[in-house]
Amino acid sequence: MKTKRIKIGILLGMAAGILDVIPMIVQNLTWDANLSAFTMWVVVGFLIATIDLHINPIAKGILIAFLALMPSAILIGWQEPISLIPITIMTILLGGLLGFAIEKIMKKG
Repeated sequence: MKTKRIKIGILLGMAAGILDVIPMIVQNLTWDANLSAFTMWVVVGFLIATIDLHINPIAKGILIAFLALMPSAILIGWQEPISLIPITIMTILLGGLLGFAIEKIMKKG
């Protein structure tokens, strides 16, 4: 059961990473930024799937996504504070979606 959760979390994290990176590629952001964002979502998917918090799955996803983002957000915000606005929006949307989807799939199977 735990292995299935891990696989689901990583796969959905990869999907979230792709969704996050598409607009970054369109904006011609650097590949290190794209790779950083993609890997963050893979890790977030893994963490959402494996951490047992007794809270709403959407809130869990958002919380874990923001905790994972925080070190990068400090660096990004120091250089370009305005860029934290779209990053925050994507983190809320994709984090909540990941939390919801992982929980929904695990209850189904």
